[in-house]
Amino acid sequence: MGQSLRLVRWLSLILALTLIATSCGGDDGDDEAADDAVSEEDASADEESDDAGEEDADAADEGDADASEGSGDTLVHAADDEPTTLDPAQVEPGEGGETVILQVYERLLEISPDGPVLIAGLATEVPSIDNGLISADGLTYTFPLRDGVTFHDGTDLTADDVKYSWDRVMTMDLPEGAASQLNDIVAETTVVDDLTFEVTLQKPSAAFLNTAVVAMVASIVSQDAVEANGGVVAGEPNEFMQTNMVGTGPYSLTAWNRGENIQLAVNENYWGTPANLPVRIEIGSTPDVRVLGLRAGEYDTIEADPSFIGDLEGAEGVTIAGEGLTVEPIHIAFNLNIPEGVLPEEDTISTDFFHDPRVRQAFNHAFDYQAFIDGALGGFGDFNPHYIPQGIFGYDPNAPRYDTQDLARAEELFTEAGYCPDGFTASVITEEANLFEVAALVLKDSLESLPCNIEIRVLAVAEAQFDDAHAQDPIEYAMWVKNADPFADPHAYVSSYQHPDGEWGAIHGFANGYQDPDRIAQLIDDAEVELDPDARAALYSELQTVLYDDPMWLIAGQEGVVAAYRTDLQGWGSNPLWPRPNMKFQFMNK
Repeated sequence: MGQSLRLVRWLSLILALTLIATSCGGDDGDDEAADDAVSEEDASADEESDDAGEEDADAADEGDADASEGSGDTLVHAADDEPTTLDPAQVEPGEGGETVILQVYERLLEISPDGPVLIAGLATEVPSIDNGLISADGLTYTFPLRDGVTFHDGTDLTADDVKYSWDRVMTMDLPEGAASQLNDIVAETTVVDDLTFEVTLQKPSAAFLNTAVVAMVASIVSQDAVEANGGVVAGEPNEFMQTNMVGTGPYSLTAWNRGENIQLAVNENYWGTPANLPVRIEIGSTPDVRVLGLRAGEYDTIEADPSFIGDLEGAEGVTIAGEGLTVEPIHIAFNLNIPEGVLPEEDTISTDFFHDPRVRQAFNHAFDYQAFIDGALGGFGDFNPHYIPQGIFGYDPNAPRYDTQDLARAEELFTEAGYCPDGFTASVITEEANLFEVAALVLKDSLESLPCNIEIRVLAVAEAQFDDAHAQDPIEYAMWVKNADPFADPHAYVSSYQHPDGEWGAIHGFANGYQDPDRIAQLIDDAEVELDPDARAALYSELQTVLYDDPMWLIAGQEGVVAAYRTDLQGWGSNPLWPRPNMKFQFMNK
């Protein structure tokens, strides 16, 4: 029944936001049939909601009454999904496995609990030119390692393990993982002595420490454990490492019960401040089960989003934290590399539709940003320019940004481009029943409110179907909706999402539409190697201004960090630069 409640919540939100005008569809028979279907669905949903609401109210009352039983001496976290792998060499950025890797493995450097500041991890110092650990030419980084650190299997950490861990990732080079974060920048790794590791870069990179070194893919694994269990084979995953973990972190993995939970034990031999409580990560619970479990005290923390607030606000013993923003902007993609004959048959746009910057600007002006922030995100969110999120170095609060709906300007631009009043039909594909679908529906409502005879078809599909479409190269849809991968440095965002030769620049054919692709590429390339922070920030500021006039995305919003936990939980903290759910369990106690 929990999943039904979740869908009812989304249906209510979707209906409130879309406000689809009947005049857009005229008296078309299909539209009438669709209206009838929606009416029947609404009626069914209302009945289901009433029944489910009564059951949930009873369950909530029972749960609140039993909250004193709690979760005992184990910290229990209810997760959104189950990992596909626990191997740092294979895990995809933003995927559930990173939650566990963050707790069990460690990296040379870590991101401070207090913000984007780098702190020493397995290395004893953060390299800089001032302390001599970065060479004058910016190519060589030296990492002195901590003495006396042991892996969970009892073996000592040495520079050989660090080199092995990084070389392993680059040799395996698994397509589903993030090996490119090392392969694209590292020229050579060297063991200087037992406690000194050295990296030589292919070129100077101001982003190296914030992107490669702190990434989950750069986690340090036990060489002995890997070699005893399959070793390293180029291009092939390691079955042992997919489900087993041998790290140095404050927790060790004791069990992964598929579809049920993951259990972590406190590492009593941890070199740093030890964790307080063992952890159990509950897997596969629906949003409503997570809400009821937190209210009942069965869970200490849950993975949440703004849609949870209404169900938890005012609940006894529950604290809702809503400070800060995630670093995963929700964006609608414009495809400039559409093959002939692949678009849905209902689409009337040409394959070069988005080559015209006026069209892309018009989409950005038409979108109702405030409706998305206030409705879908419950007010927990903000706007950001193209394409550096708030909270990341280089974000310029004075850069121009699309944050206010301007239908008059959108209509003017569509008219100039020849698409108003004759209009067009275009489809956007998205996962169903989540924030991405809501963003697509806000887009539909926004554009169809123009007097331009525009139709936006929202293709809301199951996650697996969307993932297949999203993984195509080239993609066979004009638009899609998702969120960005989380990074700790601006170069990762602008190289992936804005560079004409970057990951999405290549897939979407940005060079086909940028008014000055060479200038944009040069700004991104120059900022990557600029080691002076002020000069680097100035380059990103200029880039954000250029991209406002030449947008390749519509950024619906930057989602707020919403977390919920039991009020008696001590030491709770969050950092959006840590992998979701943006928490380190070692600091918590009760």
